[in-house]
Amino acid sequence: MSGFQSPRGLRDLLEPLASAHGWAVDRAWAAADAAGYARIELPFAEESALFERAVGGTSDIVSKELFRLEPRGDDAVALALRPEATAGMVRAYLQHGMRSQPQPVRLATVAHLFRYDRPQKGRYRQFTQFDVEAIGDSGPGSDLEVIALGAAYLRDLGLTDVEVHLNSVGCATCRPAFVALLQAHFASIAPQLSEVDRSRLAANPLRLLDSKEPVAVAHAATAPRITDHLCAACASHHAAITKGLATIGVTVVAAPSIVRGLDYYTRTAWEYLLPGEQGQQGALGGGGRYDGLVELLGGTATPAIGFAIGIDRVVLALEERGLLPEHAKGPAIVVAGIEPESIALRIATALELRAAGVSARADISSRKIGKQLEGAVRDGARAVIIVEPDGRLTLRDLTEASQGEPAERGAVIAAARRLVQGKG
Repeated sequence: MSGFQSPRGLRDLLEPLASAHGWAVDRAWAAADAAGYARIELPFAEESALFERAVGGTSDIVSKELFRLEPRGDDAVALALRPEATAGMVRAYLQHGMRSQPQPVRLATVAHLFRYDRPQKGRYRQFTQFDVEAIGDSGPGSDLEVIALGAAYLRDLGLTDVEVHLNSVGCATCRPAFVALLQAHFASIAPQLSEVDRSRLAANPLRLLDSKEPVAVAHAATAPRITDHLCAACASHHAAITKGLATIGVTVVAAPSIVRGLDYYTRTAWEYLLPGEQGQQGALGGGGRYDGLVELLGGTATPAIGFAIGIDRVVLALEERGLLPEHAKGPAIVVAGIEPESIALRIATALELRAAGVSARADISSRKIGKQLEGAVRDGARAVIIVEPDGRLTLRDLTEASQGEPAERGAVIAAARRLVQGKG
């Protein structure tokens, strides 16, 4: 055994999780395609400044979790591995002049992301997210479309009882007054708060609502709700989304503790959770409206909304519920041979079968034919084609334990196709 191990927080995906992961990714792309979201592939690294501006330089993601790349040679631009996809999506929207296209511009990606975070269940330093963004529309219709798309994707995978935990974080008109109320609510227990939460109280009181510290959690339970302090426009927007999701058939749970701490987030914020789960650790994904981000990154004021769903967490939830799809099976046909000289013909036969739509593997060993048959059974093969010394082929049906007579190549390959494809 090698002395090398996969780095902490990074992992190998083996069967059946590898197939389940690939299946969930394929279904994500299919869901986006079906809804008319254009595919986009983003680079693994961006300028560090992009994330510092978009995510916030004082956020944990940037200050503690960013994988920074050291500039080399003439490249003086500081780069970082992407910790999330939205910033790159907005950068691409601006760079490629998508403002001139019909709005909203609908974009989707499945991206490998990287955060130097403490590894734990469902949380890795390399992870994969299904990310959807609708940029250029401020109406509640975009909110409904995006939220419903994520919920439908999860239900389609088998997580049929997924819930949307929904909140509104207001806007620049109504949020400042609510923040002042929240600050006053927590001020009386400021000495009891942790050092981190005391800094949040001073700089960003909204973040106290999603604190994990027991003192803050207990006091948050009696905190004022932002949905009770929305301006008329935000209240109308939130009501339209709540009513619309009910019409669509999406289960909605009011979640006043779901917040987005940065100023460019407005109105809608939500998470996808399964019954009994709560908090970021239990969320399969989430999203929000970020009407101020495009302008923050150098564009003109442009409304936008999107979600990210963690593929790793989705697969974990499927595994815990016994809902993993059947992983990739072995070949339908194994091509075996008696003579070592027949190896090239075995491979050629397997290639011809695969070209005809039949999964096939050539046994290229020099083992006795009995051992090759045992290997085919172990692989779950439906049949074996044996290359005889005279070049003819023999078809052996492993399910029926029957074997035909040696015949010409074309006839045996056709018979194997019919056997596997159920055509008699």
